[in-house]
Amino acid sequence: MNKSRLEAFSDGVIAIIITIMVLELKIPHGDDWHSLKNLAPKFISYIISFIYVAIYWNNHHHLLSTVKHVSGAILWSNTHLLFWLSLVPFVTAWAGENHFSQLPVAAYSLVLFMAAVAYYILSKSIISSHGKDSVLSSAIGKDLKGILSALAYAIAVPLAFVFTPASIFIIVGIALIWLIPDRRIEKKLKEMD
Repeated sequence: MNKSRLEAFSDGVIAIIITIMVLELKIPHGDDWHSLKNLAPKFISYIISFIYVAIYWNNHHHLLSTVKHVSGAILWSNTHLLFWLSLVPFVTAWAGENHFSQLPVAAYSLVLFMAAVAYYILSKSIISSHGKDSVLSSAIGKDLKGILSALAYAIAVPLAFVFTPASIFIIVGIALIWLIPDRRIEKKLKEMD
């Protein structure tokens, strides 16, 4: 199978995810600053989620640039990742609507954890399909950044019930770490040219 179909499908799903998130932002009922202030939690959750979806889109693009052929395992691993990303609008709206209370923040952290696990599985599927000497394998190595991010999300889930601000700090902190696209793959591809 040609990877362009996989890329097009993934790009379409990610575009829909962002569209759903922005449609959740409702126009304030009023024309004063107080009306806008009431929307602050929703807008903040939207910003965080938009950044996360953009991070996944950027890194997914780099990841797929290493693919030479698409196997069934890659297709299903990619679909698995898209499933977890498709839940981002739900947890975004829930966290924003409820002013980042415990359960919505725990659910948000869980979705981010599962998306990180799904991304890791997709990476491993590509490496399995293309071999240990593949571009992706040599670029990401043991992928400590990805593994540590997933572990941090796993910690953020129960932490949301104990000290919710710490979970939010983890979520925002990991987004900041990944804000600059993962250059390991890009660097390896340039070396091969």
